[in-house]
Amino acid sequence: MKKRVLAIAMATLLCAGVFAGCSSGDSGSASGSGSAAASGSASASGSGSTSAAAASGNAEYAMISGTSVPDTHPYALGMNKIGELVSEKTNGAVTLDVFNNSQLGSERDLLEGLQLGSLQMTCVSTAPLAGFTDSFLVFDLPFLFSSTEQARTVLDSEVGMEILTSVEDQGLKGLAWFENGFRNVTNNVRPINVPDDLKGIKIRTMENQMHMAAFQIMGADPTPMAMGDVFTALQQGTIDAEENPIPIIATNKFQEVQKYLSMTGHLFSPTPVFIAKDYYDALPAEYQTAIQEAATEAAPYQREQIDEQNVSGLEELTNDGMEANEPDKAPFQEATAPLYDEYIKEGAGMVSPDIYQRVLDVMATVE
Repeated sequence: MKKRVLAIAMATLLCAGVFAGCSSGDSGSASGSGSAAASGSASASGSGSTSAAAASGNAEYAMISGTSVPDTHPYALGMNKIGELVSEKTNGAVTLDVFNNSQLGSERDLLEGLQLGSLQMTCVSTAPLAGFTDSFLVFDLPFLFSSTEQARTVLDSEVGMEILTSVEDQGLKGLAWFENGFRNVTNNVRPINVPDDLKGIKIRTMENQMHMAAFQIMGADPTPMAMGDVFTALQQGTIDAEENPIPIIATNKFQEVQKYLSMTGHLFSPTPVFIAKDYYDALPAEYQTAIQEAATEAAPYQREQIDEQNVSGLEELTNDGMEANEPDKAPFQEATAPLYDEYIKEGAGMVSPDIYQRVLDVMATVE
């Protein structure tokens, strides 16, 4: 909790320095409980800031965004693309500076920052959203998707867009779906070929009940941990393993502290892009349109970066000495199948049977 408070305080201080005053003009300024600190002329810099940062001192609306990933990860590249497009579409009147590497806190900190008004935009994995809504929980079912095409078709479908926009009542407006790809296991104990190979392994997971249950049922010891702490924990042996998509593993240089990479593909990680709803609602209509268009247009670019880094990242990891294996997924699917009966039911903290069925219906359209 202390770390979270410090992260939010840091983000607030950034905003205080960045958004010093409101600009005058016919377009007005953003206001509202989630945007009071976010409207005005600004200048800011961050290790992953967009090219618009240099011009943000002349912006009517200078937004900041945070991610939990390194500057070269597709999350960061996608957010930078949004910033470039927003600046182009508004002739520099709206800018977006992106702070990566968990500079503004963990993913949960970033979501809370949107609600508090200490930042304006972010993209996060869906796992931390379990504390905000049950709508995203369907994506936490292990082995739900068998291909990237299936997953993308669902995200772009009617039910996918409904899920994306399901948290507006909590101050988070969904703009677009980015993604992180399929998650895989790395560890320092042994190659993971069958579920029994996970027994006794202490593995970092996100703070998500279903993720933890999936590894528990296979005999592992899941340990929730913020992304910024994982490398050190692996290095010091506090944990044996972690699970993430290839771009995360490669950009975080986990090959320096992990020996085995097992391509389990146990979960696909969609990544919603959110903007603080109060801030967005207070913007002039033409700027709202520009931001929405920028996010929509940036999504295909971000997915291209994922596709490219899935290939280049795996090559980098193995060239650097990681031992990669691709196990048969059937035994893992069988081992985790009981979670479907346990979690697909009506009630708080459960996967809506209606949402699950609608997702299956969309998946059935993909050959």
